[in-house]
Amino acid sequence: MVNLEWYRTFKAVYQTRSLTAAAKALFISQPNVSQHLSSLEAHVGKTLFERKPRIVPTEYGKLFYTQVVEPLEKLEKVEASFNAACLKTQLPIIRLGAVQEYFQAVLTEHISDIDANLILSFGRTHDLLARLHRGALDFVVATKVTDYKNVVFEEIRQERFIIAGSEGIDTGEFDQYVMEEDWGKAEAWLLSQTWFAYSADLAVERRFWQKNFAKRPAIQPYCVIPDMNIILKSLKYTNGLTIAADYLVEEELKVVWNGNVPSENILYLAYDKTKVTSEMVGLMKRFVGI
Repeated sequence: MVNLEWYRTFKAVYQTRSLTAAAKALFISQPNVSQHLSSLEAHVGKTLFERKPRIVPTEYGKLFYTQVVEPLEKLEKVEASFNAACLKTQLPIIRLGAVQEYFQAVLTEHISDIDANLILSFGRTHDLLARLHRGALDFVVATKVTDYKNVVFEEIRQERFIIAGSEGIDTGEFDQYVMEEDWGKAEAWLLSQTWFAYSADLAVERRFWQKNFAKRPAIQPYCVIPDMNIILKSLKYTNGLTIAADYLVEEELKVVWNGNVPSENILYLAYDKTKVTSEMVGLMKRFVGI
């Protein structure tokens, strides 16, 4: 396999007509220059230079130079431009973990505003915080706090959960029960509907039900889909209900009930204060709106 450095060495020797001068220009030793030339000549099967008191290219060497010098110089210009750009920008690399739905709904519109190279990871908060603790992530947009040592949690916003449904679903009966504060019949109507859930353990539904009915929900979900965006899209085509954060519910869907008692949660920016710089913290705070 040909080595690009052989071509660089050939170009330097051709232009300087000296092994010593080529070695100085390339910041390598003269024996390395000789080795590169010998390897290249063996590869092409031709003698490229005559070793006289002064290095002289052969006719094949002259022809070979005309073929390789232009692409080599283009490559060197690209390399120089890339290095200059890297030195100029010096953007920090930030590894950010977040719940995909929140990032897509809220943070994507600000992604071009952050002066950093983002490497994103999506998943559940529990797993993302474990990765943060191990040093595999720099920041996490978290839906809960942990007691990991040195991990700081700064509040971003409060999210409110609501019952959302298909735009065409008839909620007249349910609305009447709510107006009359007949919570038994209101719950029975909700339980009779088709439900889409984010997780099989019904964590979001349980929180909402405890707040509003002081019990666990007797919901048998029609579908469990671990992606709220897909659930909400499905509701555009199928009559059903789900519980979602209010900022995720688009106009094409129907807000069925905000709840009699608000079911809320706090989102946090989590980071290990011993592993990130103040510059990185400042960039992320502005990015998430703290």
